[in-house]
Amino acid sequence: MTLLRVQNLQAWYHTSHILHGIDLEIKASQCMGLLGRNGMGKTTLIRCIMGLVPKMSGSITMDGEEISSWDTFKRTRLGLVYVPEGRGIFPNLKVFENLLVGVGHSHATQVLWNIDKIWDLFPRLAERRNHYGNLLSGGEQQMLAIARALMAHPRLLILDEATEGLAPLVVHEIWGIIEYIQQQGVSTLVVDRDWRRVLHHSHHGMVLQKGRLVLSDSAQQILNSSQLTEYLGV
Repeated sequence: MTLLRVQNLQAWYHTSHILHGIDLEIKASQCMGLLGRNGMGKTTLIRCIMGLVPKMSGSITMDGEEISSWDTFKRTRLGLVYVPEGRGIFPNLKVFENLLVGVGHSHATQVLWNIDKIWDLFPRLAERRNHYGNLLSGGEQQMLAIARALMAHPRLLILDEATEGLAPLVVHEIWGIIEYIQQQGVSTLVVDRDWRRVLHHSHHGMVLQKGRLVLSDSAQQILNSSQLTEYLGV
């Protein structure tokens, strides 16, 4: 069953044409890896999906319903939840208060993400539940950003630069958390510079080049593609 479909998506920042006719489809419980060098349009695509880019055209549907004109908060209520690059946690709120900000409505047949489940999944956050956001390390802030997103009961969780700037041990821990989330049936769209790990955790991959979709295939086929060197500089 198709959860999210994007068709012929075009986007502009002022007079700059950024995205050129992007098509993508994410099925329920599917993991999609979004790849491309810096400045190729990955974050713009995500922001379009979330309704954060005002100048765009094309079609975005979730569960077959057109949502292109919907406000971001309405998309989130459908289960479309975003962990942005930079994490976006509230520095002057405590850990548990940051989590409460994210509380959303659960969806039928879905895992119930509540505080107790979050503490089990993120024991480090449980230990720091009364610490303010600005007192957390970078890894802890990323865990908090993901945990807060889970409190919104995502059906599709979008992670932009999931492990950027984190120490190797923390990176390993974050990928373990992402894998667990996927095992719970939550669809994911993941952007990260470590394209090998992205594809390892994905069913399907897509590569952007200057705002155009240049590769879209199973993760394994993309791993085997001779064009990766051209598009990712690897």
